[in-house]
Amino acid sequence: MQPLVLRWLCLLSLSLPLLFWFGHVITRDGSPTPAEKSSTLRGYMRISPGGMYQFLDMHCNQCALVSSSGHLLGAGAGEEIDKAGCVFRMNNAPTEGFEKDVGSRTSVRVVAHTSVPWLVKNESYFFQRSANTTYVFWGPERNMRQDGKGLIFNALMKIAKRYQNLSLYVVTKEKVEDCDNIFENETGKNRMKTGTYLSTGFFTMILAIEVCDSIHVYGMIDDNYCRQGHHSPVPYHYYERVWLDECKMYNFHEHRKRGGHRFITEKAIYARWATQHKMEFKHPSWSP
Repeated sequence: MQPLVLRWLCLLSLSLPLLFWFGHVITRDGSPTPAEKSSTLRGYMRISPGGMYQFLDMHCNQCALVSSSGHLLGAGAGEEIDKAGCVFRMNNAPTEGFEKDVGSRTSVRVVAHTSVPWLVKNESYFFQRSANTTYVFWGPERNMRQDGKGLIFNALMKIAKRYQNLSLYVVTKEKVEDCDNIFENETGKNRMKTGTYLSTGFFTMILAIEVCDSIHVYGMIDDNYCRQGHHSPVPYHYYERVWLDECKMYNFHEHRKRGGHRFITEKAIYARWATQHKMEFKHPSWSP
């Protein structure tokens, strides 16, 4: 009996590491997952005059991810949004004048390199009055390089020197590449070869999944919405005076051969992620 018991123990000791590895692969395949339940996120580096050595450290239980869509106009969701533990916004989407529909709090603002000039132009609104906001900037290496030749990074460093109490972070080159890989894993299409630009919403959703235990997404349509003949036209951005139709903008980018955002494709990806994470879509409400 004893040799048989020893044989089974040996087999078990060999099998356990394989089972743990297999479980690790299953967990990580396909979509991003929270950073091992750790609040330290190594893909986001602080912009500081004293050197870039600090990683983003953040965790929230309940998050509100607020899109810039015109679907939020008239939604009256502002009070509900402000009750969330953390509120995510994108680019230069303002709250002033739209508080009833989009709320007034901003915990995290994810900003594309192309929107940085808008923030700099409205410096008093975005930086002087937003000391409690964490800013996360993303962009291609040519604009974000830190050797003095990255024009956008240089502009952000000037802001960091002027407002040293602000929390300014940049998405690292490695993290941007990781997001490219996530897009390819989800779609089977190489971003560069298909002429695709990831949207700020894509980076925001990934960050929110890493930071938040649960997410309420406001103003984001599903990937079939624009195919429905009875859908109501809404502005692409709720805050623009001269507005473009959201679905027309989405369809234009989705079928553009080079340099287009794949907004509709990204919505389908979010729907899949919502089956793996605690995520709810509101205004309009829809289920994956």
